[in-house]
Amino acid sequence: MLNLNGITVRLGGRTILDGASAALPPGSRVGLIGRNGAGKSTLVRVIAGMLEPDDGSADMPKGARLGYIAQEAPSGTATPFDTVLAADTERAALMHESETTEDPDRLGDVYERLIAIDAYTAPARAAQILLGLGFDEEMQQRPLDSFSGGWKMRVALAALLFSQPDLLLLDEPSNHLDLEAVMWLEDFLVNYKATIVVVSHERDFLNNVVDHILHLQGGKITLYPGGYDSFERQRAERMAQLAAAKANQDAQRAKLQDYVARNSARASTAKQAQSRQKMLAKMQPIAELANDPSLSFDFPDPTELRPPLITLDMASVGYGETPILKRLNMRLDPDDRVALLGRNGNGKTTLARLLAAQLTPMDGEMASSGKMKVGYFTQYQVEELDADDTPLEHMTRTMKGASPAAVRAQLGRFGFSGDKATGKVGKMSGGEKARLALALITRDAPHMLILDEPTNHLDVDAREALVQALNSYTGAVVLVSHDRHMLEMTADRLVLVDDGTAVEFDGTLDDYIALVLSGAGKADARPAAKGSKKDRAAAADRRAAETAMRKRAKEAEDALAKLNQQRAAVDRAMFDPSTADKTLAKLSMTELMKRRAELSERIDGAEATWLEASEALEAGTIASAA
Repeated sequence: MLNLNGITVRLGGRTILDGASAALPPGSRVGLIGRNGAGKSTLVRVIAGMLEPDDGSADMPKGARLGYIAQEAPSGTATPFDTVLAADTERAALMHESETTEDPDRLGDVYERLIAIDAYTAPARAAQILLGLGFDEEMQQRPLDSFSGGWKMRVALAALLFSQPDLLLLDEPSNHLDLEAVMWLEDFLVNYKATIVVVSHERDFLNNVVDHILHLQGGKITLYPGGYDSFERQRAERMAQLAAAKANQDAQRAKLQDYVARNSARASTAKQAQSRQKMLAKMQPIAELANDPSLSFDFPDPTELRPPLITLDMASVGYGETPILKRLNMRLDPDDRVALLGRNGNGKTTLARLLAAQLTPMDGEMASSGKMKVGYFTQYQVEELDADDTPLEHMTRTMKGASPAAVRAQLGRFGFSGDKATGKVGKMSGGEKARLALALITRDAPHMLILDEPTNHLDVDAREALVQALNSYTGAVVLVSHDRHMLEMTADRLVLVDDGTAVEFDGTLDDYIALVLSGAGKADARPAAKGSKKDRAAAADRRAAETAMRKRAKEAEDALAKLNQQRAAVDRAMFDPSTADKTLAKLSMTELMKRRAELSERIDGAEATWLEASEALEAGTIASAA
């Protein structure tokens, strides 16, 4: 369906895509992933025909229709419903012609085509798509200009889905959606009959929707079968192989370099030295696995406070004289992990602002510990960072009176060490700005973190690092997110914000998902199954076990890389002592063989640990494997 042939793109003197090639199977659902700044959006723009590559091409079958959301959201006085209907340009043209043509023969052809494309059910389909994306009947009939930018982008997404292109291109479609709309979109895409290429950083979304992963790294693309978890396992295997290959290549390179240095000046061996010099020149370097500072999240642990941190007793909260939420009864303790559920506009952010003391109760009571400190993260904090300042300048202003060492230490917790601390914020990626905002709000070790959509600018690996950091943090967490994986891994309590109040949801996240997909989802709706509290506790245990298992797999993976390098160093000492490490060069052959055997045994153990953890994660048997 789609062939990417040696695509090369250079922007600003930098090569973004470097001979990227892949063949996507017809009807496949492909997740395009890669680190922030890897070039995913660039590749999507090439596929969409919006950017001409310096070399190569993106080829589709002749006549195939491609659909892609433009950068600008729709606007004007048209309604969302009319905008979505108009997206099917063929239907719109035929409907117009059916009302204006006077040729009876042509009119018959028009009606025949309208029936063939199922044109008369189009209004119902348009309304259903809009409803799934959060537009009720009243909202569907309002003018576009009455909506915010995020809701307008939902209209653009609805129009694209309604047009049913042969190749559907989606670039982070969930960024403007709440959890409920994301779940609806997943269900829609799973049943979509044409080819899909979707850029997403959400693990569960990728696992539930796609059947291939297209990984972009270093300007190259690699197609993997399966969902994200399958890709992660295959990538880990490949990284371990690369680490071993690099260690062996380094040993070979050192040996060749030593031969060239010792024999180039001698006439009898000059030709052999020249031959080895050519071998060195042709040797393609294997990239070294480096620690990535963009994966650094380390929340400082707070001092202990006696529970409760916050209690709400029949509290009401809103803006001006208009309450948004009423009858709020809630208690938050130091070890609570709470996820706020509910559609956008129902009041999740209002409740978060009340808990952060940015709003005061209009009625009822709110009591909180006098010594409690709260770290509150929103997207506005990311947008309000001063582009001309550096992370060091931001943190210095925020931590007034703190020593330079303390300021640097807080920045270092979030990957801003060395030159990273003194670069301009305006040149940072969205993910880097989000990390800086998190560093700023946690500067005084808050007792409670309130995070409102913290993952919007983070790639998959960074999101996983954030999950692990939250699970290591000893304070309370209140989370608003459409990233289901993050909710599953961090939240032990679910609170449904709906129908003008907030109540404990007595069930698991899977119960809530089933409730939403069934068309219910009101605050008074509850799973019928008994023992849901026990199920929720079991789910919390599984999340903790999965976090531990992922950490175990990562530690084993890192150990494998180091052990392979150590064994390669021993091999170098055994076969070419002149290029070996000085400590190893002093050892006898017997001692070296003994050390190699010990390293090989440890490598086997690390491989077994990694395989056990990876297989447990993939098979979903985390609790028993841990």
